[in-house]
Amino acid sequence: MARVSVEVPGRPYPVLVGTGALQELPRLVHEMGASAAAVVTDATVGGHWAEAVRTGLTGAGVRAVVHEVEPGEHAKSLAVLERVLDFLEESEIDRHGVVVALGGGTVGDLAGFAAAVWLRGVRCVQVPTTLLAMVDSSVGGKTGVNSARTKNGIGAFWQPVAVVADLSVLSTLPEEEYRAAFGEIVKYAVAMDRELGDRLEADLDGLLARSSAALEPVVTRCVELKARVVAADEQEGGPRQILNYGHTVGHALENASGYTAAHGRAVAFGMEAAARIAVELGLCPPALVARQDALLEAFALPGALPATTADAVLAAVPRDKKARGGRVRWVLPREMGRAQVGLAVPDEVVAGVVRGLLP
Repeated sequence: MARVSVEVPGRPYPVLVGTGALQELPRLVHEMGASAAAVVTDATVGGHWAEAVRTGLTGAGVRAVVHEVEPGEHAKSLAVLERVLDFLEESEIDRHGVVVALGGGTVGDLAGFAAAVWLRGVRCVQVPTTLLAMVDSSVGGKTGVNSARTKNGIGAFWQPVAVVADLSVLSTLPEEEYRAAFGEIVKYAVAMDRELGDRLEADLDGLLARSSAALEPVVTRCVELKARVVAADEQEGGPRQILNYGHTVGHALENASGYTAAHGRAVAFGMEAAARIAVELGLCPPALVARQDALLEAFALPGALPATTADAVLAAVPRDKKARGGRVRWVLPREMGRAQVGLAVPDEVVAGVVRGLLP
């Protein structure tokens, strides 16, 4: 089992990655002195893992209660957040308690935000049950819900006190969701780590087969990469923006589709757009586009996307959260394993690329 430390100034926390990691959760919660644990999950994940988590916590002497939300991105709303907060109040979760976010990125964002605002902040342990959440959203402290027009428009930076990523829970993850996660994994390879790209190509068969031996080093490396940038720039003032490679057009696609586009597939599409924009601006060679496309295609990405139009996506691009003074700041690749943040791109270049990819 791998252990990565996220060295956020003043409050570092461990990330456990490996088969059987979930068995460490009761010990972690008990050792932090928690009097009670509120497990927030969704109806799908809860049916597989909630009882095992509750039983384990109870066995460690921690009072544990479970609250389920409906699965899907629509759960990231103020209305659902209010119900989670009601649950925390009714369950008498005080500042000595802990929120356990058991689920994918939606549950992690929602439960993490609830922990951030309940009693002005209680502890949260992230227990990601999807590959996407393991390599991305469970680490770094971004929490929140969607507004009517902006993905994750309402939220807070609230670091977890621990992350427990048990690879065995991926056995219940649908194939569609599993493969979509590689959008974020390829993002790390293209923007930050050329050797990770080499590993993805070399271990493709094992990764597609969900081999723990192939998955553990890949997930661990993604966590290490994210931990490094989070430690340097916790609240995304500059360097952390590199993690948003592919997200400007990706989030715009999600918004234009009414959040029916799977996040990993949207990011893969956004990476296709960003790399082509970089070529148009002379920032990277066409060979990078070809290699990135081949990596994505190996995992069937971006695959089928919800019906939308280039105009709808382009209309959503300016609402990117990283915009400054109404202008979007782009993350664009320069070579395999290196991207540049904070770039301005002419609107006509963006429009030309997006219209070349969408009807």
